[in-house]
Amino acid sequence: MSVPLLRLEHIDKRFGAVQVLTDVSLDVPEGQVTALAGDNGAGKSVLVKCVAGIHRPDAGQILWEGRPVELNNPRDASALGIEIVYQDLALCDNLDIVQNMFLGRERTRRRLLDEASMEGAARRTLRSLAVTTVRSIRQPVRSLSGGQRQSVAIAKSVLWNSRLVIMDEPTAALGVAQTEIVLQLIRRLADRGVAVIVISHNMNDVFRVADRIAVLHLGRLAAVRPAGELDHRTVVDLMTGGSSTRSVDAIAVT
Repeated sequence: MSVPLLRLEHIDKRFGAVQVLTDVSLDVPEGQVTALAGDNGAGKSVLVKCVAGIHRPDAGQILWEGRPVELNNPRDASALGIEIVYQDLALCDNLDIVQNMFLGRERTRRRLLDEASMEGAARRTLRSLAVTTVRSIRQPVRSLSGGQRQSVAIAKSVLWNSRLVIMDEPTAALGVAQTEIVLQLIRRLADRGVAVIVISHNMNDVFRVADRIAVLHLGRLAAVRPAGELDHRTVVDLMTGGSSTRSVDAIAVT
């Protein structure tokens, strides 16, 4: 079997007296969407923040292409090609699309901003992801719809040759049409060979976009299976109780 892009082995994390993650092991392969499901407080956000270099695990190890790595801060994660799109998107409403995509990583030429280079790179990235709904790459982010804002945030994450993109509730508060745009964009990322982790409470979206579903329950991995081997009710059982009697095969952890 090929080595997964990311492998988490026996990850533990606690904050004070609270054990948030316990013995979590998970593979994240390239070119697939791995959905991370779980009830509130299950440890989803803490787990991905360990991958993003925001939290350091108390035990276990993180392997990148089969090699152990230490992610001491978000810069370490970015250097490997790990980007995270938070639920609040972390976009600046007063800046335009290009300025947002290059915020903190501006290109310069002769000590001046290289606007032409940044515009070209932003336009190529949006085009490669088939993001065609924005009127202009110079329009302020405040003028964009929810789906367009999410598209810009995703495009920003892949602008830097990212190999793993983590998305936290990417379709939250979006309408039907906007959700469709974002789900198609997530699939395009995977089709390009990017590994994608999606945190979502929306089971309809999860089953539409995910190749694999990993379920956390009270900080432990309850199951990880191909999406086709699970159904909505089984995933809900696993999220709320940590097990399911609906299918023996569907709850076996691999």
